Amino acid sequence: MKELVEKIVQALVDYPEDVDIREIEGPRTNILEIRVRKDDIGKLIGRGGKNISALRVVVAGAGKGRRYMVEVVEDDGQPSEGPPPEAAPDQDHD
Repeated sequence: MKELVEKIVQALVDYPEDVDIREIEGPRTNILEIRVRKDDIGKLIGRGGKNISALRVVVAGAGKGRRYMVEVVEDDGQPSEGPPPEAAPDQDHD
């Protein structure tokens, strides 16, 4: 999954060599943390959050039975402010 997200993000940004994706595995949910240059955060998120929302839909569909959360992380290690992740309709909520 990490490789898929990395390819998609690299296609969206101006500095693909600076894309860093970390996968944190949990018992029920994996988290994909995406770090890009500050100049590229707007391109990653997209107007109105459309790019990051579409990426989350792709990840949810390609999860193969695993749950994934996609987070855009700023340089200070904190998730950036942006549209909240949307759960796919068929996912259970804990």
